[in-house]
Amino acid sequence: MKIKQFEYEPLAHFSYAIVSNGEMMVVDPERNPMKYYAFAKANNAKIVAVFETHPHADFVSSHLQMHKETGAIIYVSNKVGADYPHHPFDEGDTLQIGGIVITAINTPGHSPDSIAIVAKDGKKVALFTGDTLFIGDVGRPDLREKAGNMKAKRQELAEMMFQTIQHKFTGLPDNALVYPAHGAGTLCGKNISSDKSSTLGNERMGNWAFKEQTKEKFIDALLDGQPFIPSYFGYNVDTNKTGAPILRNALAKIPFKLNGAIDNGALVIDVRDEATFKRGHIKGSLNIQATSKSAKFETWLGAIVEPDEKFNLVIEHPKDLEDILERVAVIGYEVNLLSVATSDTMNLETMESLDLNDFKKHPDNYTIVDIRNTSEVEEEKFFESAISHPLNELRETANDIPTDKPIVVHCAGGYRSAAGSSIIKNKISGTKVYDLSDDIEKFK
Repeated sequence: MKIKQFEYEPLAHFSYAIVSNGEMMVVDPERNPMKYYAFAKANNAKIVAVFETHPHADFVSSHLQMHKETGAIIYVSNKVGADYPHHPFDEGDTLQIGGIVITAINTPGHSPDSIAIVAKDGKKVALFTGDTLFIGDVGRPDLREKAGNMKAKRQELAEMMFQTIQHKFTGLPDNALVYPAHGAGTLCGKNISSDKSSTLGNERMGNWAFKEQTKEKFIDALLDGQPFIPSYFGYNVDTNKTGAPILRNALAKIPFKLNGAIDNGALVIDVRDEATFKRGHIKGSLNIQATSKSAKFETWLGAIVEPDEKFNLVIEHPKDLEDILERVAVIGYEVNLLSVATSDTMNLETMESLDLNDFKKHPDNYTIVDIRNTSEVEEEKFFESAISHPLNELRETANDIPTDKPIVVHCAGGYRSAAGSSIIKNKISGTKVYDLSDDIEKFK
């Protein structure tokens, strides 16, 4: 049994290819399946199965595309109510791929339809846990109140998670390898280790969820301090229940304009770096940077832009086109993308730079807006006078910000404040808006 872990860094998403005797299975694939095809080719293997541990909320899966292009059978819990061709795979079901025996465990908690996949090859056991069991944590239970075939309240799912952790893995050995669908940085959990895999024995010793505790204490710990839920999460659950269209076909429909004016009246998202954006951008555009592979562009695009909202993109260079289209498609937002263009050079707006010395000497002369998440603000405030407006809510709340003083926007490191300051500037007229950017480091 050969196991390959793939990582999609912006969403801290892990997917897996498992090869045995010329046959290959894929677990929780990301939107673009080409890396799995390349791995199959390199290992002279045929992709025969795709496993979905649940309908994912934070990314769109390529399970349906892989079925269409390879003939692989999709296995998923019957509880999902999947609208695509599939074989139900629930507790008690078993199949063989190559020399590997595959079984399912129903593991409700993160979602009511979650399963874990157990792969056994002789004495070697691998456990693919989806979003149920992470390294050092378990999946959040508050994402299925409004989406999916099966809906459940967070309290109900938290109780299910307690039962899952208490009882569902007891028959597996300590040396079983644990491979989750996410690592540190995902919004699907809150205190996940930076380790990318573990053993069940290590989790039994070190993961808080396995510690002896009452159900009430477990539930309180699980529900407390969960991060915000981006707007796109429910949309992705429903998309994954249906199955996304073939990626290259979906992206081929999106027009590209070189130095083209955007005149369709829809929202404009400028993905260039903040310095370039501030030097000149289309009036009313928002700056959500996609300048590195690790930037959380997907999360913030899906948190700031609603799933049914049409938008355009501005990029720096034509060579950036293919990458940005795929990043938009990772969360299924290509369906609302009207066009992509490099920046026009006419009629651009600028953003002024903050006089940092004056701000340091006279902070009371400014309205300071903290756009970090509520849990971050509760943990630590950098400015006592700052007012909290979380970025994911800012398009709705920006008009509540006082306008009698210049406004300074900050986050924890500078990435989010570029987006936040552009939103406020777009919402408020007649008041100067400044981005503190990475100068926030000087106030910690």
